[in-house]
Amino acid sequence: MPALERLAGADWQVTRPELTAGDQLPRLCELHRPLTDRVARSVQDGTRPVSVAGDCCSAIAVLAGLQRAGLRPVVVWLDAHGDFNTHETTISGFVAGMALAMLTGRGDRTLIDAARLTPLADVDVVLADARDLDPAERALLDASQVTRVKDLDDLLAHTGDRPIYVHFDTDILDPIEAPAVLYPAPGGPSVSKLLQVAHRLQRTGRIVGVSMTTWSLERDTGGGTGDACMSVLRALVGED
Repeated sequence: MPALERLAGADWQVTRPELTAGDQLPRLCELHRPLTDRVARSVQDGTRPVSVAGDCCSAIAVLAGLQRAGLRPVVVWLDAHGDFNTHETTISGFVAGMALAMLTGRGDRTLIDAARLTPLADVDVVLADARDLDPAERALLDASQVTRVKDLDDLLAHTGDRPIYVHFDTDILDPIEAPAVLYPAPGGPSVSKLLQVAHRLQRTGRIVGVSMTTWSLERDTGGGTGDACMSVLRALVGED
């Protein structure tokens, strides 16, 4: 997504791998490889990695990098969707809608095997708010041990005292306030509510990595969605 590059600050690292022609999953593996390397190196250098990317599959690369650096965090997944489909349950076939299922070892293993990721135990995942689920995806989640949180005020109660990796898909926000996203779902937390939650998470001092799946930059003609999403990201990393 070349449009993402205009978000980059002077000290950001932009991943521009040469992708071979072919199927989607092998190309994603090529995209993820340098991201995993950079995340691991960031942790080893004593800094906290923050990834800004175009879809939720990038979380596979980020978590793989954290693991390579010796971290085993609880994953807090902030998303309007469950991302818990597999090729057997999906209606759309959208691979990024399978990202969290892949992280827990479900479905296709191409991306997690390429990243050398150890799949997460369900109990190490806290999912909020996942208000828009496909029927078979909902059944798969209901049969899992993933912790689902509807009230964001309850989020911290489920992270224990473990390190935390936060994945923030911007479409979790109420589309009335942040409309420029690819897959809007009615409802969701306000910007002010998510900012409160982000501040509380950041004040724990236990966030070891953050990733954000961006809004649709092309649709954000007034810039309001981007401003809202970046304010949440800054709160998560303590830069506001």
